[in-house]
Amino acid sequence: MSEYIISCCSTADLSKEHFTDRNIHYICFHYFLDGKPYADDLGQSMPFDKFYEAMANGADTKTSQINMEEFVEYFEPFLQAGKDIIHLTLSSGISGVYNSAMLAKEELAEKYPDRKIYIIDSLAASSGYGLLMDKLADLRDGGMDIDTLAKWAEDNRLKVNHWFFSTDLTFYVKGGRISKAAGAIGGMLNICPLLNVDLEGRLIPRQKIRTKKKVIAAIADKMKELAENGLDYDGKCYISQSACYEDARAVADLIEAAFPHLNGKVEINSIGTTIGSHTGPGTVALFFWGQERTN
Repeated sequence: MSEYIISCCSTADLSKEHFTDRNIHYICFHYFLDGKPYADDLGQSMPFDKFYEAMANGADTKTSQINMEEFVEYFEPFLQAGKDIIHLTLSSGISGVYNSAMLAKEELAEKYPDRKIYIIDSLAASSGYGLLMDKLADLRDGGMDIDTLAKWAEDNRLKVNHWFFSTDLTFYVKGGRISKAAGAIGGMLNICPLLNVDLEGRLIPRQKIRTKKKVIAAIADKMKELAENGLDYDGKCYISQSACYEDARAVADLIEAAFPHLNGKVEINSIGTTIGSHTGPGTVALFFWGQERTN
């Protein structure tokens, strides 16, 4: 069996240490803050607290996906070293990066015909995407070959459940995910929308819930309803948050109390600068293995 590497985009929103410990390679998206370019490099060039503080103070943000040439430059050293590649991209329901990676694969496949390159649309985002990558690392470490692993990823990616809420609608309105009228009414009524990622990898509003306390309870209830094996769930659970750690911790406390067989404590990560450029501060996202996503 040829040695292979597993890879993703930085938008999987795990820590640099987590990626290193699990031997997961990654390539960085880009963003602009008030016109100045940065790499979405897991908070290395700009700490997350400074990024979200700038957004809260009115800084303009814009994101840029990885292009074909960058993927070629990133993939080629692995191929030159005789390694095959399985790379999962950020959801095509959110970004066009899957197409860029596929174009790079087509170019490199001609140059390295003996190497395998799998490009898979994760249909996932943030630390849900990270949860999927972490599981692939488990299966790789258990001896699964690259062909079987690629099929497993495609067959199981929709079992990663993504649930989000936000206590600040400003950037959802700015990005067009919520209308200005709905945002204004939501602000007056203290509405915290509950959203999820659907089977096409798109972020979809599902419920309008009044008050932070109620939406924290509601997102925990979603895991109780949908988690694999119900309250006997024994997988990992990740949360990502944008400058609202205490809200994330409140969700984690409910999850840890309700699910006694969790595989470790709930892991809380920061929403990275690419996805955070669209959510802004005040978003909490919960990820777990559960019922396959549907519309």
